[in-house]
Amino acid sequence: MALSPLAIDELAETVLACVCAALDEVATEVEGHPGCPDCRRCVVPGLPAWDGCEDPCTGSTGGQLSVNVTRVFPSTMQSFPSQDQTVRDARNCQPPPVTAVELVITVLRCAPVPNEEGCPPSCEELREAARILHVDALAVYNALLCCLPHTAPQGRRGRRFVLGQQRTVGPQGGCVGIEQTVTVALPPCSPCAEGPV
Repeated sequence: MALSPLAIDELAETVLACVCAALDEVATEVEGHPGCPDCRRCVVPGLPAWDGCEDPCTGSTGGQLSVNVTRVFPSTMQSFPSQDQTVRDARNCQPPPVTAVELVITVLRCAPVPNEEGCPPSCEELREAARILHVDALAVYNALLCCLPHTAPQGRRGRRFVLGQQRTVGPQGGCVGIEQTVTVALPPCSPCAEGPV
């Protein structure tokens, strides 16, 4: 039996929930941190549009949190997260032992911008935006390290994953934030049913 058709979508929603919970938790520890965005938190198809770094609705926490899939590829238990290059044909059509899913988590917040007179943002405004960015960065990192392993549907060892790079994005269009990549191994699937010979 092949993987469930919802396996990737369920993984993306799980990662979104882990990160949102971590952002809300850090907001209780760090005074003035905004927490998880109220209305712009979603799994998105392809690259996320930067259209919600400010508070776009009537909620109290602005910003945007998104999770998107960048690639899906075969791997093996021994070589994960490397791509498996096994040639498959009618006699060797079993699914790969591991299906790897690469996700990108993006957190965007408002970036300080020049005022109406064209004066640049103050150092205090820039410092506060940097603090929020740094706290968001570690909240996302900790969410993946502490929450993601415990979301496996079965198994004592938890979900297998490899953290990729995290980078700062922006400021652009009034937004600044972080992008974190993670490659997650979907649980192995059973062999596919025999097809026509």
